[in-house]
Amino acid sequence: MLSENEAWQSANQASYIISQGRQMLSWVKEHQYLPGLVYKPNSLFENHEVSMKNQIMEVTRIFDLLDRYGQLCPGKPDALAGKDDGEWKKYSTEEFIEYSRHISYGLMKLGIKKGDRIASITFNRPEWTILDMGIQQLGAIHIPIYPTISDKDYAYILKHAEVKLIFVAGEEMYRRIKDIIPGVSSIEAIYTFKNLFGVQHFNELLKLGRDNPQPEVLEQTKNSVKPDDLVTIIYTSGTTGTPKGVMLSHSNIVSNFKAVSYIPPYGSRHRAMSFLPLCHIYERMMNYMFIYKGLSMYYLSNMGAIGDSLKEIHPHVFTTVPRLLEKVYDKIIAKGRNLKGLKKLIFFWANNVGLNYEYRKEKRNPLYAIKLAIARKLVFSKWKAALGNNLDIIVSGGAALQPRLNKVFWAVGLRIIEGYGLTETSPVIAVSDFGSNGVKFGTVGPVLKGVQVRIAEDGEILVKGPNVMKGYYKDEQLTREVIDEDGWFHTGDVGRIENEGQLRITDRKKVIFKTSFGKYIAPQVLENKLKESPFIDQVLVLGENQKFPAALIVPDFTHLKNWCHKKGIPYTTHAEVVAMSRIRKRYQKEVDHYNDFFGDYEKITRFELMDHEWGVETGQLSATLKPRRTHLMDEYSDYINKIYKNGLVGVSS
Repeated sequence: MLSENEAWQSANQASYIISQGRQMLSWVKEHQYLPGLVYKPNSLFENHEVSMKNQIMEVTRIFDLLDRYGQLCPGKPDALAGKDDGEWKKYSTEEFIEYSRHISYGLMKLGIKKGDRIASITFNRPEWTILDMGIQQLGAIHIPIYPTISDKDYAYILKHAEVKLIFVAGEEMYRRIKDIIPGVSSIEAIYTFKNLFGVQHFNELLKLGRDNPQPEVLEQTKNSVKPDDLVTIIYTSGTTGTPKGVMLSHSNIVSNFKAVSYIPPYGSRHRAMSFLPLCHIYERMMNYMFIYKGLSMYYLSNMGAIGDSLKEIHPHVFTTVPRLLEKVYDKIIAKGRNLKGLKKLIFFWANNVGLNYEYRKEKRNPLYAIKLAIARKLVFSKWKAALGNNLDIIVSGGAALQPRLNKVFWAVGLRIIEGYGLTETSPVIAVSDFGSNGVKFGTVGPVLKGVQVRIAEDGEILVKGPNVMKGYYKDEQLTREVIDEDGWFHTGDVGRIENEGQLRITDRKKVIFKTSFGKYIAPQVLENKLKESPFIDQVLVLGENQKFPAALIVPDFTHLKNWCHKKGIPYTTHAEVVAMSRIRKRYQKEVDHYNDFFGDYEKITRFELMDHEWGVETGQLSATLKPRRTHLMDEYSDYINKIYKNGLVGVSS
């Protein structure tokens, strides 16, 4: 026999399911989302129409997600989950809500008030989301900081934001900042998520809140928080410059995750995996969106654990950046090269079928459809199984995705959703969807509903909408430089709107350069093409005010090592191998091949091979794995001077 409370929960869930079902079928009819599905309105839906607004919590501030999640997913055992010492630690729906409340109580006891700044420096973990919600309910400002930035940037951000409390991952992060803390007068305390002698633990704050509940005061404080209030400051330098504090409000971010929430057809029975840094607005907004939909969130603190975790979690969706998809694909292709005979022939035949995939069925000829079915049966099914049995959607953002990868993954049966945006736009401006003209390879999909885009005369993408930031913290001048008098945010990106309505990004306005002959070069286009080579991991195209374009190339050392082994070339150190004449000639062959895709004035005339990988920790790559151009050009100025000092063709001597 159900208790009164259980009966109420069951009725509430049923009402929600009916409402969601009606909405989804209506959406399917409009967008023809599932091929072959016949839309037949059910009398159940006709007779029991339920308004979402009347039944489910309306979200206007981010922390409203807690009440909404409680209504959508009562009793769920894995609302949030993360690995702790090799074991999955799970938080139920009720624990998620209760612990967030305890964090608010604990912070209140410490004297934290509306507008105070609290920083977190950690890799992804469920406690990050709990802390985030606890901070927000007080109207305090959460400042998530990348765990891999320089000590100089840590000091700048902590001082500039006048941070009161800091939460760090553990001993390693604590060591990074402990000598900086005495120089920041505003800091009152530091907490760690891992047990560390002499440092307060996250659980101590939870206990402080549990022992000092103030529900009425908390409710009053929550009611005082308005949708337009500042909720976070995200410091970003992107690929250039000093950290800028991007101020985002509740309504900025809420408008964004609501606007994209219709795309994934998921609910409380589905799981999302999160491994991109939550301190980046891209992953953070998606985290909120998945919670808004009722998904279980599984957090990874180590990107190296993605492969194993896919098999353990079997997620239905995750967000990523193109570089990781490139590495996944390269790893699959490397395994294919190790096959023998007929298996190898079939493998690469299927890969070629994938590279020729057409999203629109009407563009596929009958013969191709047969080939695709065979490729999926013999080869692609194994690729998909290796990525988890349930994986359906992969969201790609942060940089341009190579169209060939988009085609291959779609052919495999994994739907790639590519989006575009900036931290200043919360972040999504445009994103692919499954509606009519929702996907076109090489574009980032249609402009988001409620967001306006205008292409300026010089090709720059201008944006206006509820997602545009409040401004840069303590920098009105810089704010005025990017948001004009009419309210248009100048993205610094160059693009165009396709005839079918999708947005195509062509390059960064500030990155495009002229050679000394007056020819414009869009380096990211060339870089993306060159990275299609299995021999190349990263590349930076140069040539501003020079006679010709050149490049710094980071080899894919795994592929290079395998190639050397097959050719009988001893592989000692990276530095010794890339200095070999035979290796340099092999890379010249690769560059010559891809130069055929470029105009005469775009061809890479000279290049230098790096003897080490570029990394986030060393500052050469941004958090979304894009080359930090200014940093790299400063760090490798000797290489660049060598390239342009003498000679005209091939590698530098």
